[in-house]
Amino acid sequence: MNRVPLQQQQSCGLWELKERLGTGGFGNVTRWQNKETEEQIAIKQCRQELSERNKERWCLEIQIIKRLDHVNVVAAREVPEGMQKLMVTNDLPLLAMEYCQGGDLRKYLNLLENCCGMREGSVLILLCDISSALTYLHKKRIIHRDLKPENIVLQQGEKRLIHKIIDLGYAKQLDQSSLCTSFVGTLQYLAPELIERQMYTVTVDYWSFGTLVFECITGFRPFLPSWQPVPWHNKVMLKGDNDIVVYENLTREVHFSKHLPQPNNLNSLLSLKLERWLQLMLKWSPQERGKDPGATPSDCFSQLEVILQLKLVHVLNMMSAKILSYSVSDDETVADLQLRIEKDTEIPVADQELLLEAGLALEPQALAMQCQIDGRRTDLPLVFLFVRSTCSYEPQFAPRTLPENISYVQSDPKIVLAYRPLRRTCGQAWHTIRSLKEDWQRLQQGQKAAIMSLLRHNSSLSKQKNDMVSMYQRLMAKLDFFTTSLHIDMDKYQEQTSTGIGTMLQKLTLSFELEEEMMQLQPDIVDVQRQPWRSGEQKVLKKSCGMTQVWTLFLEHRGLIGSCFYLQQGNIKTFFLSVSLFLFEQHSKTALCRQRVMELLPKVEGVVQKMAESEQVLIRLQEKRQRELWNLLKVACVRKHERLSLAEESRTFESRLQSLLHDTIQESETSMEVRRSCQLWLIAFFRELYVVTVF
Repeated sequence: MNRVPLQQQQSCGLWELKERLGTGGFGNVTRWQNKETEEQIAIKQCRQELSERNKERWCLEIQIIKRLDHVNVVAAREVPEGMQKLMVTNDLPLLAMEYCQGGDLRKYLNLLENCCGMREGSVLILLCDISSALTYLHKKRIIHRDLKPENIVLQQGEKRLIHKIIDLGYAKQLDQSSLCTSFVGTLQYLAPELIERQMYTVTVDYWSFGTLVFECITGFRPFLPSWQPVPWHNKVMLKGDNDIVVYENLTREVHFSKHLPQPNNLNSLLSLKLERWLQLMLKWSPQERGKDPGATPSDCFSQLEVILQLKLVHVLNMMSAKILSYSVSDDETVADLQLRIEKDTEIPVADQELLLEAGLALEPQALAMQCQIDGRRTDLPLVFLFVRSTCSYEPQFAPRTLPENISYVQSDPKIVLAYRPLRRTCGQAWHTIRSLKEDWQRLQQGQKAAIMSLLRHNSSLSKQKNDMVSMYQRLMAKLDFFTTSLHIDMDKYQEQTSTGIGTMLQKLTLSFELEEEMMQLQPDIVDVQRQPWRSGEQKVLKKSCGMTQVWTLFLEHRGLIGSCFYLQQGNIKTFFLSVSLFLFEQHSKTALCRQRVMELLPKVEGVVQKMAESEQVLIRLQEKRQRELWNLLKVACVRKHERLSLAEESRTFESRLQSLLHDTIQESETSMEVRRSCQLWLIAFFRELYVVTVF
C-alpha cells in the first residue's frame, strides 16, 4: 500500500488521525493515535462502489478477524466510539486493527540489500512466523487464498521483528466438503487449480507460501514472473514434480531447475534442506502438494519445523576461506565435530584449532552446542578453523563465481536489456560486490580471533614470566639466607652443598635467558596488532584496486554500466586477491608469533616448575637445619637439666649423709653411755658375786 500525505487534521474524541496508510482491495486504511495513551490503531474503511459479493466478503473478513487470536495474525481492535458515524457514508462497518509500524513485506523486499534475497536470519524468522499463522488458520478451517508480501506486515517485538498476516478479505471458511470453487487472490501467487477454476483445499496456501518463501530467498518469483497468464500456465505446467523454478535467461531461453538459483544468502546445508521443502510446496498437483509419503514426518509444516529446530555450527576454514555448515545434536562434543571437519577438509584432528570470535579455543570434551549459531540473529560464522602445524598461510581458494547475468554481460557489454533483466543484473552486480566485501570481513574477523588467541597465550606467557621472576627473587633470598645461616651455624659447609644448593644456582640462570627471549617477542606481537587495514597502510590496499570506486559508483548510479565495467576489467577479483594475499600475510605473522609463544610457554613452565622444586628442596633443608638446631638446643637443655638434678641429688645425699652421721654419732654416744652403764652394772655384779663366793 502507498501512504498518502495527510492534508488536514481530523479527530474523533481522544483519537487523532495521523496519516493515510493507503488503499487496499476493499477500501482505505488510516492510522489513528490516542492523545492520552498514545495507542495506535489502523482503521479500514470499505469503499462504496463494492459489489454485493465483495460487501459480503468485507463483512466476512470482519467476522473472521474478530474471532482470531494469534501473535502472527493481525488482531482486531474495538472501533472508537463515534468513529463509525464520522467516517462511514454507507451501511458497512469499520474494521479496527492493531497498527504494525514496520510496513509490509513488499517494502522490505524492495530494499536494495534484498535485491538477491533476504538474509538467512530474516528468512528463518519469516518461515517460523508465517508457518505458525497458516497452521493456526488451517486448524480453524480457514483458507487465506491471497498470501503475498503485500498481505504480511512487520511489527517490532521485544527481541526481533514479528510477521503478521493481514487482509483476510479473500479468506474463506471450509465447508463440510472441504472444497471451494471461487477464483480469488493475486495472480502471481495463485495455485494452478485456482487459475483453472478447479476445486481446491488448503493446499492453495501451500503454493502461495512456497512462492513467497522462494521470492524471499532469491529476490524474484519462481515461475516466469513477467509472463502473461495463458502462456505462463502452458509453460509452467510442463515442469517436473521436483522443479522449483522456471526462469528465462538473457537470451530468452526457458530453463527448469530443481535447485535454488544463485546468488542467495543461505548456507549450503540450509539451502539443500529448503530446496527439498520447496519441492513439496510447489508441486503442480494439489493432491500431492505438501506431502512426502517416504519421509517422517510426511507433512510440509512438520518438516519445516524440523528444519527450523536445526542447531547449526558454521566453521570458516581460514586456509580455503570456505564456510562449512554442520547440524549438531545436544550431546555432540567438539571432538565429534572435529572428526566431521577432518572428513571434509583432510585436516587431522590433532592439527585443528577451533577459535571463537573472542579468541577462545574450543576444548574437545566440551559440547558443540556452545558454538552453535543462531541464524535468526547473525549470518557470520562463529567458529574459525586454523591449522596448528603451519606458520605460512597462502590463499588456497578461487574468487566467487560470477552470476550468470554478469558473465553474459561481460561477454557482450553493449547489450541492451529490458527493465526486468536489467534490474536483476544490477542486483546481481551489487550482491557480488557486497559478497566479496563480506568475504574479506570474515577473513578479517578470523584474523582478529587469531590475534585475540595470541594475546591470551601471550598473557599466560607474561604471567608465567612474572611468576618466574618473582619466584627467582624469592628463591634467591631464601638461598642467600640459608647459605649465610649455614656459614654461621655449620663448620662443614662443603658437605651441605652436595644436598642440591649448587644445582639450584645453575637452574636460576635459565630464567634470565628466557626473559630476554620473551622481551624480543613482544615487538612482533605489537606489530601484528597494528591492523594496517585500519591505519595509514590502508592506502596500499586502495592502490591495489578501485574497490571503493566500484562501491561508490554503483551506489550513486545503481546502473549496469559502471558496476559491470569494473567486473569485466577484473578489478573486483584483483582487489579480492590483493587483500587476501595481504591478509594471509598477516595470518602467517600471527601464526609465527603464536608458535614462538607456544614454544616459550613450556620452557617457562619448566623453569618455574624446577624453581618451585628447588624452593621445596631449600625449604626442606631449612626445616632440617632448624630441626637439627632445635635438637641441639634440646640436648643442651637435657644435659643442663641433668647437671642440675645431680647437684640437687648430691646436696640431698650430703644432707642425708650428714643426718645419718649425726644420728650415728648420737646413737654412738647413747651406746657408749649404755656400755658404760653396763660396764658399771657388770662390775657391781661381779663384785657382789665375788663377795658371795668368798663368804
